[in-house]
Amino acid sequence: MNRIIVGALAAALTVGSSLAVAPQAKAEGGQIAAGVAGGLLGGMLLGGALAARPAPPPPVYYVPAPPPERVYVEEPACRMIRERYWDGYDWHFRRVEVCN
Repeated sequence: MNRIIVGALAAALTVGSSLAVAPQAKAEGGQIAAGVAGGLLGGMLLGGALAARPAPPPPVYYVPAPPPERVYVEEPACRMIRERYWDGYDWHFRRVEVCN
């Protein structure tokens, strides 16, 4: 509600200032340019102060995901391994089936 009153007051001041009788404008040493620049700067400051800003989002608690279920894999009773052996001349490798 307070924001509406401030906005209406700003609009009324803007309209009222434009209706006021102003003396004949004279460009004496750049005073007009300084007045225009000051008015634009003041308008930007006032507009930035009155601009509606969205409210920040409320804090949210994220529940961590449950850990993955453990998977047990039964290994086969027999497996193939590499075995190194000496044939009398050189070392060789062969695959041998080992059962526990």
